[in-house]
Amino acid sequence: MRNRTAALLLVLSMCPVPGLMAHAEGANADTTWMTVLLGGRKIGHLEIEHQRTGDVVTTTQTLVIELNRNGTGVPMGVTTHSTESAAGEPLAFYSRSSLSSSDSTVEGKRQSDGNFAVSTSVGGETRMITLSWPPGAVLSEGQRLALVKAAGHPGEHYEMSMFDPASQAVARVDMEVIGNERVVLPDGPRMLNHQRQVLQTPRGAQTMDLWLDEQGMARKGTLQMLGHELEMLACNKACAMAPVQNVDMFRVAMVDSPRLLPPEMRNDFLRYRIHMQPGAPQPVINTDEQHVTRLGASDWVVDVGNAQPGGESPPDEQDTLPNAWVQSDAPAIRQLATRAVGGASDDLQKMRRLRSFVSDYITQHGLDVGYASALEVVRTREGDCTEYAVLLAALARAENIPTRVVTGMVYADRFAGSSRVFVPHAWVQSWINGRWQSFDAALRRFDSSHIALDTGDGDPWHFFNAASLFGQMRIEEISPAWQLAGNTPPSVAAEPPASPGGRP
Repeated sequence: MRNRTAALLLVLSMCPVPGLMAHAEGANADTTWMTVLLGGRKIGHLEIEHQRTGDVVTTTQTLVIELNRNGTGVPMGVTTHSTESAAGEPLAFYSRSSLSSSDSTVEGKRQSDGNFAVSTSVGGETRMITLSWPPGAVLSEGQRLALVKAAGHPGEHYEMSMFDPASQAVARVDMEVIGNERVVLPDGPRMLNHQRQVLQTPRGAQTMDLWLDEQGMARKGTLQMLGHELEMLACNKACAMAPVQNVDMFRVAMVDSPRLLPPEMRNDFLRYRIHMQPGAPQPVINTDEQHVTRLGASDWVVDVGNAQPGGESPPDEQDTLPNAWVQSDAPAIRQLATRAVGGASDDLQKMRRLRSFVSDYITQHGLDVGYASALEVVRTREGDCTEYAVLLAALARAENIPTRVVTGMVYADRFAGSSRVFVPHAWVQSWINGRWQSFDAALRRFDSSHIALDTGDGDPWHFFNAASLFGQMRIEEISPAWQLAGNTPPSVAAEPPASPGGRP
């Protein structure tokens, strides 16, 4: 699986899964149903329809899940459609994601010169590009053919280049044929071929196990999500479409804090000791405000505060350009940015005014939005931390200020019925006076209780990729500056009440 596609599946179970496809000879469509479970609880279903007509093969996958976010059920889904020759040559692809009130779509069609004309629509705005097909990359049928070819060779290792329609990117995945195994499915036991795919990322490996029938159709798939096993199991339609069970995404994703962090402590330097499950990737990144030191195979020290340049790469062209989710070139975005910065004299003053503007602009604080683009937020004025972040990033880029969207976690005294926890969060970094500086429009201020896991260009896959680490993470110790210096602790103020407007 491609990094960002795998990430979305890991967190929201809503991307097409390479290998989960049916195969049919003839002109009639063959449909496969799968139930999707997280930690043994049903969260959705996957429908795969495969049809071959002459030399053209079409595969359509529709994944629908529902996760609870702090008491609110959020149904989400994605549909992908690939058209290929019987030999697996790509001809066309399509993807529709339901992450917010407005669907996002991607459609690509092969042209006479071999390139693909690709249109992307997010938030009601459509963008067109020309894509040169990546050498060796395959869609659904090409993946199935590779799986079938390798199935008879236990112990074999091979590589597959998987194309993801949602982002037009390729993941080069290491495959291993483990061999035939007896697998118990809802409809009874089957002898299936076990293959494992491993995607190497800069911070570790992401692994998914597949159990395939003789036609290369996956009857079972497993991977780790938020510290729990996610399973996809083939079964009949009634089983796949059975009602979902309540799984609260926020409760699953919370990380306990080993101590209370009063405001005065968060305003100063903090050192964290973080432990991950064995084999989990590095959870945190270096930034200009955060320094990471590895202690061993599963432990890291993270220092937040004492900002200085050099912790991460300086801005490049991508940090100022508009994209499908951060539409900084849209007239509505540019007009808002001009209005918000007013007569600001430098980029720091501009960012402070933009942060304040966005904090006040979003008036409906809903947890049922999912993930909206900047233009959607301009229209609806609603969302949670991700909507604050993408809108602030778009406004900053409209003012030619290099800006990235940060995915991480932040401390909350109380959240969703729990106390002293770190929860998923998003904010932005902007390039100010030679270094990256953070601005948090959702909470109105940035402090040392923000721990960065990833940075990106504002598309949702970065957020979901980083958030997948939460269930595998434990914060074992938090040391404030005075403790590290061996000083007497300052007087601690009473724990403040939870802020209704300061939601992650």
